[in-house]
Amino acid sequence: MNPQVFREYDIRGVVEEDFDDDFVVDLGRAYATLLLRAGKRTITLGRDCRLTSDALRDLLLEGLLPSGIDVVDIGVVPTPLLYFSVRHWQMDGGAMITGSHNAAEYNGFKLGVGPSTIFGDAIQRVRQIIEARAFESTGGKGRLAARPVLPDYRDYIKRNIRVRSGMKVAVDGGNGCGGAVAAPLMREMGLETVELYIEMDGRFPHHHPDPTVEANMRDLRAAVNKSGAEIGIAYDGDADRIGAVDENGRIVWGDEQMVVYARSILKERPGATIIGDVKCSQRMYDDIARHGGRPIMWKTGHSLIKSKLKEENAALAGEMSGHMFFNDRYYGFDDAIYASFRLLEIVSREGRTLSQLLADLPQTCFTPELRLDCPDDVKFDVVRRAADYFRAHYETIDIDGARVKFPGGWGLVRASNTQPALVMRFEAEDERTLGEIRAIFESKLKELGAKL
Repeated sequence: MNPQVFREYDIRGVVEEDFDDDFVVDLGRAYATLLLRAGKRTITLGRDCRLTSDALRDLLLEGLLPSGIDVVDIGVVPTPLLYFSVRHWQMDGGAMITGSHNAAEYNGFKLGVGPSTIFGDAIQRVRQIIEARAFESTGGKGRLAARPVLPDYRDYIKRNIRVRSGMKVAVDGGNGCGGAVAAPLMREMGLETVELYIEMDGRFPHHHPDPTVEANMRDLRAAVNKSGAEIGIAYDGDADRIGAVDENGRIVWGDEQMVVYARSILKERPGATIIGDVKCSQRMYDDIARHGGRPIMWKTGHSLIKSKLKEENAALAGEMSGHMFFNDRYYGFDDAIYASFRLLEIVSREGRTLSQLLADLPQTCFTPELRLDCPDDVKFDVVRRAADYFRAHYETIDIDGARVKFPGGWGLVRASNTQPALVMRFEAEDERTLGEIRAIFESKLKELGAKL
């Protein structure tokens, strides 16, 4: 068993290297043990469209059912529909088999006990249960049933979202699970869609399904410009991350989307708490405060953000990576499909384009997320040593890596919790300052052994 597949908020690895049959069965037994210790018996189970997901589903059931866990299989769905099934049907928990935005050879497991997915120490307890062979069961066999969740989800969106009929939207599904759900629903609600790569294909033949990478948005931008669409929407592989393009074909990054969402919510809920992750722009935090909100900066990671959202009873949380968590008119989990309909609703209601909605946001120079390959077994140590250095020389926020404040800008380095990589981001008032800050970071990380 490779202990490094037990990450901060999911279990993820390269299937052929990390997930042999015995391991996945044991994972099902360990997850069942965690559920039973919490007094839970009935869960929903979903999987994405990756080529390995069906086999992993069968193996996981070999561990769950003999342990006495009742399982409702909701089939091949985006991750948010698994979360929706748990909350909407008031289940005891849920498991999602997905590699999210990772390459096709990856897959993984997001495990929920109660309404929330486990993370941190709870995921390590799963590993410890497997290592100690400390499995528990009810002594009876669990039941397996199948139930589609899409009809309930579709009805929820149609009841709670209002969009302008005839609005033209370009949608890039990336051959993941999201486009196959979102595009038909958009058409049902009277929107005109320009569709790219909506068909599910776990090989992801057209481009990698990660809208945080600018190259992966190239086709969507071209489609918006060619078709005259009012907005473009992209989803990652399991549709818990959203990408957006305005009517001019410009990428609207996650923190800029947050500005649009936050302004809309704060009109209805003055003083509401809004949470962003450490990668988000300073101008986003300033804009939330300027519009009467209470901004909080927090750690990156969907489970970590969801936990903070609950703790603060925030109306909204979001990450630069496109995870959006609406606790306003929704259940508080990251759902890119729901977020895209909220964005369409705002544009419809305001009667202004997406670029016009952001026209008064102060302009800065910034980078998208920059990823540097760094092995899993050293990345956290590299970041720890970098944080020690920056903390000693600059004003540094170290809740997740090191976000360092400089005159005229800031820089960030943190270890990815999902990939063997370091993540950097920079923002400054001008290109010269941006380059200077980036050079400071790259020099220090190179000195610490990172390959740039």
